[in-house]
Amino acid sequence: MGKPTGFMEYDREDARAIEPKERIKNFNEFHIPLSKERQQIQGARCMNCGVPFCQAGMNIMGMTSGCPLHNLVPEWNDLVYTGNWEQAYNRLKKTNNFPEFTSRVCPALCEAACTCGHWEDPVTCKANEHGIIENAYEQGYAAAKPPKVRTGKKIAVIGSGPAGLAAADQLNKRGHSVTVYERDDRVGGLLMYGIPNMKLEKWVIDRKVAVMKEEGITFVTGTNVGKDVKSSKLLKEYDRVILACGAKNPRDIKAPGRDAKGIYFAVDFLKATTKSLLDSELKDGSYISAKGKKVVIIGGGDTGNDCVGTSIRHGCASVTQLEMMPQAPAKRAENNPWPEWPKVLKTDYGQEEAIAVFGHDPRIYQTTVKEFLKDKNGNLCGLVTVKLEPKRDEKTGRVTMTEVAGSEQKMEADLVLIAAGFLGTEKYVADAFGVDLNGRTNVATAEGAYETSVKNVFAAGDVHRGQSLVVWAIREGREVAREVDESLMGYSYLEVQ
Repeated sequence: MGKPTGFMEYDREDARAIEPKERIKNFNEFHIPLSKERQQIQGARCMNCGVPFCQAGMNIMGMTSGCPLHNLVPEWNDLVYTGNWEQAYNRLKKTNNFPEFTSRVCPALCEAACTCGHWEDPVTCKANEHGIIENAYEQGYAAAKPPKVRTGKKIAVIGSGPAGLAAADQLNKRGHSVTVYERDDRVGGLLMYGIPNMKLEKWVIDRKVAVMKEEGITFVTGTNVGKDVKSSKLLKEYDRVILACGAKNPRDIKAPGRDAKGIYFAVDFLKATTKSLLDSELKDGSYISAKGKKVVIIGGGDTGNDCVGTSIRHGCASVTQLEMMPQAPAKRAENNPWPEWPKVLKTDYGQEEAIAVFGHDPRIYQTTVKEFLKDKNGNLCGLVTVKLEPKRDEKTGRVTMTEVAGSEQKMEADLVLIAAGFLGTEKYVADAFGVDLNGRTNVATAEGAYETSVKNVFAAGDVHRGQSLVVWAIREGREVAREVDESLMGYSYLEVQ
């Protein structure tokens, strides 16, 4: 431990965010990292706990506490403090294939479980991770390292999101020949087209993909497996197939007037903006524009927040975010103790920007849509909302949000974005390979395993576990890679954690 008293001597200092009214002028990342010297001081705040909850990744009360990748957080925090950046990178890469992604988009489960954070402010683990990986690229530590020996085994990975990329990266390191199929025109899955550019600039993905190509991985874009390519062809040409194609079946809002023009799924809205931004800097007009519109977003999660920030950058006239659940408390409740994930109010970047531009938080809690209103031409012109209240079922004990009688209100809207989550894998993919699905419409496997009901076909990531975090996708990608490697070689030395 480099600085035993560091957590008492130094205050938390994180990357500075550009002011909301300034950053909404573009779609660029808006955090300014600390200098290496100041980042090293932040590394000194790590307490090097006897029991480091930050890297535990365990389930407590149905929520993950600490990093699911089991990142060696105290080790690389100490190495950052002592200025041993290369070794810090080596320790980080032992557990995380893509710190360039997680250090930008992860909600920092490690920091929520930080022992230092139990008493004061947690260590800036996420920012330290960002410093490590960006320094590694600058110094050449993150350069391509192709395997020296090839096994002759061939693997097809369907989907290039974080799970597919992690599986491909691990199996390629083992010496297998890996081909990744992606139906979109660019590699990255939801990293590319689901997460807005201001959270993850796309050159970051391209930079890593270029390294992976140099290491020998083949990427085939614009190819929709199950439609453009038959599954039988892949099963004949490859020794193993991994399904890592995400949970892209969006949850809909079934209400009268749903057929009105001007209602879109959030993922389509975000994808169209990013694609147009990359293709033409929005000059081609081939995106769903919120400019001058009264926008209502249904869903209070991260995707809904991304829609808020994107709509503001378009120049919307107003933006409202409807959240079914009650507003979370400002501080931990007594029944939500550390190191559980803190169920507290989070005001994210999009909401901060809405407050700065429109003078108020865009969120309305315990509210949902009862009816979509349309004009004589079928265009959306408003909606009817209804208040909700939690009620407990006396028989099951389950709490559900139920409508409050007489609480209906009309609201103007000419653009509605549905950000209500995802239901599971798209049916045509499962049908193409004939794999079984579970009750949640995810690809079924034995508990703790990744092989599907079809021999030599495996599944990982959101298609396997349902909608989740990037860190969970990377972990599943690493674990399925090890299982595939064992099935091919009879043993595996691929690290999972």
